Amino acid sequence: MPREVKMLVREFMDDSLYHPNYGYFSKQAVIFSPEADFNFEKIKDNMEFLNLIAEKYKEIEDDMDVRDEVARQVWHTPTELFKPWYGYAIAKYIVTEYKLNNYPHKDLIIYEMGAGNGTLMLNILDYIQQFEPSVYERTHYRIIEISKKLAQRQGERQEVRDATRRHGCVEVIHKSIFEWNTLIPDDCFFVGMEVLDNFSHDLIRYDSVTEEPLQGIVAIDEEGDYTEIYTPVSDPLIQKYLSIRKQTGYRPPVLARRFLRRLRNRLPFAPNMTGPEFIPTKLLVLLETLKTFFPHHRLVLSDFFTLPEAIPGTDAPVVQTRYQGVMVPCSTYMVMPGMFDIFFPTNFELLRDMYQQVCRPALGMEKSVKVQTQRQFLERYGDLEKTRTYCGENPMLMYYENNKMFLS
Repeated sequence: MPREVKMLVREFMDDSLYHPNYGYFSKQAVIFSPEADFNFEKIKDNMEFLNLIAEKYKEIEDDMDVRDEVARQVWHTPTELFKPWYGYAIAKYIVTEYKLNNYPHKDLIIYEMGAGNGTLMLNILDYIQQFEPSVYERTHYRIIEISKKLAQRQGERQEVRDATRRHGCVEVIHKSIFEWNTLIPDDCFFVGMEVLDNFSHDLIRYDSVTEEPLQGIVAIDEEGDYTEIYTPVSDPLIQKYLSIRKQTGYRPPVLARRFLRRLRNRLPFAPNMTGPEFIPTKLLVLLETLKTFFPHHRLVLSDFFTLPEAIPGTDAPVVQTRYQGVMVPCSTYMVMPGMFDIFFPTNFELLRDMYQQVCRPALGMEKSVKVQTQRQFLERYGDLEKTRTYCGENPMLMYYENNKMFLS
């Protein structure tokens, strides 16, 4: 692990999450994926569903035999909990848009970033094969990861190999999306479900008087201890992000109430910086990649827009680990690399405006992108009868109420 170095906060987080030897996603992360799909018609209500999930979680932890030490974290997604119906809803949206705009003259090409166990891919292709066979004949499905290590692991997963044999249109591309350098001139859908939250962020604060932005740096000494320091912004990516964001008219919440800040600055021992703000600079890299190499893409994203138990700061992450079967939240991102999950909320309204500036400057906002809650999306495209309990509750609508969809 790094010693006697200074790293931008996004570099520190990238190292913590994606280092091939000790990174969290290389060693610790396990995706919860029930072997059998839930039969919601036989589940009484939401509480019984919760108990079923808890039982299966315990089985997984017992199998890993790590209940008495720092555990590999098991995390779940709507794709896994509500398979195949959640994936079917995504597939229905994609096919509907494809048939409106491209069918039958062009192939349906789907790129999925961060495919996890491959469940979403399998559900989407099963849906198209079963309900849209003429579209299935023209479908190509390609998986991209956000790091080379994850791309290699993706191709090694038994579930992905099984899906590849089942659907001959699948291709696993062993390349990080952040290192992509191949032009894709075709119309395509670019899918990323529950991926943005683990994109590394930078940290900035502002001078309390001048409002000049300052970039956060993690200094690591010879003992491996961390110190957070701030310098004027010199990193080109942070500069570019702040410049584009300024064009959207966005003003950071930490710079609100200017009059009150001026009064506070006159007090003894007043802080010389505002509170922290985390900015999604790696997300900007993704947008620029899409603009440059996937010029005719349509983007389908889903992720958290708010999170409980986040560390202090605007758009700050949740940092947590699991110890003796209990989830332990932390108060800082400067923790031992590889042992802690670090995940962020996404400001989807700001993302919409940034996307407009980077990828769709010539189109009007109405045509360019839609942001809606996951519930709104599922009420339109989901088969809600399949996830309704016999008491009438619908866990697929009740869960993940802090998720939004981004559709361009």
